Amino acid sequence: MAVVSRQKQKLLTMKKLFETRTDEDHSLTGAKLIEILGSIGIKAERKTIYDDIKTLCDSGMDIVTVKDGHSNAYYLGERAFQDEELFVLADAVASSRFLTKKKSQELIKKLQTLTSEHKANQLRRLIYVDNRTKNFNETIYYTINTIQSGIFDEKEIRFRYTEFNPDKKQILKHGGEFYTVSPYSLVWENENYYLVCYCNKHEKICRYRVDRMISVELTDESVRKLSDEEKAEVTNLQSLYGMFGGKLESVTMQFDNSLANVVIDKFGMNCHPHRNSETTFTLTADVQIAPTFWGWFFQFGNKARVLAPDSVIDQAKEYLDEIAKSYE
Repeated sequence: MAVVSRQKQKLLTMKKLFETRTDEDHSLTGAKLIEILGSIGIKAERKTIYDDIKTLCDSGMDIVTVKDGHSNAYYLGERAFQDEELFVLADAVASSRFLTKKKSQELIKKLQTLTSEHKANQLRRLIYVDNRTKNFNETIYYTINTIQSGIFDEKEIRFRYTEFNPDKKQILKHGGEFYTVSPYSLVWENENYYLVCYCNKHEKICRYRVDRMISVELTDESVRKLSDEEKAEVTNLQSLYGMFGGKLESVTMQFDNSLANVVIDKFGMNCHPHRNSETTFTLTADVQIAPTFWGWFFQFGNKARVLAPDSVIDQAKEYLDEIAKSYE
């Protein structure tokens, strides 16, 4: 009976062999397949091996035939993911601050199963990132799932919110009371997830950093229906600068030509820069006048200036004056 059971496993075993042991640089001959199967108690013959390979091809596997000396050899060609795609995914997982080191390693191991064991080793070498800052909150992976359930099912969620004190201790805000919110969207910005929601406690549209949320629970209460103004505010809080509040303004800025790459990266290919001298260009764009905007803008020193409107120019001067006074 054991032999019969093993025979039934032959096709599944061959499928796994092609997936894990072969690629364009590593093939298996019919004789080698018979040897491997025999070593685990599965009897195979040359003719049945060819029939089995044809069956696997008919099921959708891209098994490529090549020559190995005078013998035919076989490897799995097309896969769900190309190697280059897996390298990109593995590096994104490894470098993400949103994921803990442990969770990154778990996900990368799963990605490694999508290629051969030979390529999996290359993937493992590619993603050594011990020196990158990683998230400390192991439960965040499951927090996202609960939030998404609330968004799709249109149900309120509740959670406790935390912050750090100067001693690097994570403490609960407002004595650990629960925040109950209507979740509307998740936003990925600056390597962190933010939840845009209506907060019952504050009675307004708010945003919360997901990695600072703990004890996240789905409730049975339906989410709050938004007015048109509130919908616009949700959209605003999903934008880059809206995350930190501030008034939306149409601002004309001047940049040194050397900043063209970073400016286009920031505002996207739909922005419209105009040369205004041999060394500078201008750009008019809608931006949220908030600390995060000034933090980005002032990093360029005298290579960036606000040209209009006057109200934003005055704000820039006030910020710079406050910074200068702190050093007096």
